[in-house]
Amino acid sequence: MAELGLNEHHQNEAINYMRFARFKRGLCLKTVDSCFQDLKDSRLVEETFTVDEVIDMLDGLRTVVHSEVESELINTTYTNVLLLRQLFSQAEKWYLKLQTDVSELENRELLEQVAEFEKSEFTSSNKKPSADLIKPKLAPLNEGGSELLNKTVACLQEENEKLKTRLKTIETQATAALDEKSKLEKSLKDLQMIQGDQKDITELENKVAALKCHFEKTLNDSTANQKFLEENLVTTKHDLLKVQDQLSTAEKELEKKFQQTAAYRNMKEILTKKNEQIKDLRKKLSKYEPED
Repeated sequence: MAELGLNEHHQNEAINYMRFARFKRGLCLKTVDSCFQDLKDSRLVEETFTVDEVIDMLDGLRTVVHSEVESELINTTYTNVLLLRQLFSQAEKWYLKLQTDVSELENRELLEQVAEFEKSEFTSSNKKPSADLIKPKLAPLNEGGSELLNKTVACLQEENEKLKTRLKTIETQATAALDEKSKLEKSLKDLQMIQGDQKDITELENKVAALKCHFEKTLNDSTANQKFLEENLVTTKHDLLKVQDQLSTAEKELEKKFQQTAAYRNMKEILTKKNEQIKDLRKKLSKYEPED
């Protein structure tokens, strides 16, 4: 027996569709036969016909057959679309995405394989359709499929709850980590401020130490300068006293030398005489002064 390369269930579904297609094809052929029979019954009542009459009958028959065949082909197209819709709907319920290859529909080898499959399935004299092969349409999702889908959904929901719980735990940990980070940042800032203050204190201590060293150096320099000045002052005083003594000696010597000069003696004599004259004049004046 020819096979389509499908599992048993899907092959049975294909047989059901082929049976439906054979039935529709038989109806279409019966319709075409009826068209010819109607022509025979309605028009072929005379023994002879003219060419124009034959042409007219054939044109009418062609129109009727064309309309019937076109209608059946259109209906077949729509039927195939509905079949694909059923397949796609079932696939979407399982979150599947099916794909079709239209070019394979004209594959002569595959078409002959399907014809051989149809011949082997429907032309055997003792072939009887089983209960599974006469279903008129694709079976919907049965209870087993629904149960499996429900289990899958339940598993997904359970996993979702676990993920939510884990997310909450992670959020709590993240919040605690952020709080700890904020505390650490605050502690770091405080430490930096303390280090900054300590740095300022160290700089201030260094400045004070430098000023102290400078002050001590200045004080030592001042002490040395003071001592030097005091020594200079003592020396200067000694030199001054010495100079004063020298000046006094020089004055005495000069006075002594001056007294020994003729001019000094003459001046001294003149002064002595003048003093004598002044005394005499005072005595004379005292005689003329009135008595009280």
